[in-house]
Amino acid sequence: MYRGRLAPTPTGFLHLGHARTFALAAKRAQEASGTLLYRTEDLDASRCRPEFAAAAIEDLRWLGLKWTEGPDVGGPHAPYVQSQRLPWFHAVWQQLQAAGAVYPCDKSRQDVERSLTAPHSEDDAEPIFPPALRPATDAGRGAREPGLSNWRFRVPDGEAIAFDDALQGPHSFVAGRDFGDFLIWRKDGFPSYELAVVADDHAMGITEVVRGSDLLISTARQLLIYRALGWTPPTWAHATLVLDAAGKRMAKRSAGLSIREFRAKGKTAVEVLQAPISELLS
Repeated sequence: MYRGRLAPTPTGFLHLGHARTFALAAKRAQEASGTLLYRTEDLDASRCRPEFAAAAIEDLRWLGLKWTEGPDVGGPHAPYVQSQRLPWFHAVWQQLQAAGAVYPCDKSRQDVERSLTAPHSEDDAEPIFPPALRPATDAGRGAREPGLSNWRFRVPDGEAIAFDDALQGPHSFVAGRDFGDFLIWRKDGFPSYELAVVADDHAMGITEVVRGSDLLISTARQLLIYRALGWTPPTWAHATLVLDAAGKRMAKRSAGLSIREFRAKGKTAVEVLQAPISELLS
């Protein structure tokens, strides 16, 4: 049974790129006669706002998107808000720690901040963690709590992590070359994006993840987490990014491209989802 999901991060108003990716996720779930789940990914407490979470639901409803589990609908996997699911994420950290897949490692504040949200490829400039600086393989094995340390996932250097994407075709990233040991837990008591999304997609039975192609490299990282936990990963469908008039990836800070602004200009839902960007901006 197909299970997809919409998973907005409420750090700003939804923009055109979000809308079209979420519409694709809804379309694929509908075509598969499956279930579509809505989950709010609000672990970045310094930037996420309740008003943005509420606005995302309203905007997606206005676009005509419908989900069968989540806010205003309910379902067996409540709560659907990540900040309310910390005990579950902690339990997953414990599994990774017991498997020896992670280790404590204090790094810079910038490094921690980069783990708060999805690491988009175009600004994913995290330096490869030097293998020589890794602790011994048994580091942290006696820990019962993450404590006041950041924790990293130990990647298998030189291994190609390959997968077939439903929209982008075959992809492969080499651990230790394309990405290094990555953060999975922050010393402030929160999981990183990589751990939280794997934990929740597994717990909620997601069978296909639809998201932007800027997150292709995240799939390689997440596949390693799935393997360490002994879980079956979902399949993947990474949508081609919607670019602004300057040819850059849309972000929530992009002026004039939020769903709220298009609504205020009198654009219809069909126009927002289907019209060329040049027409929308005219």
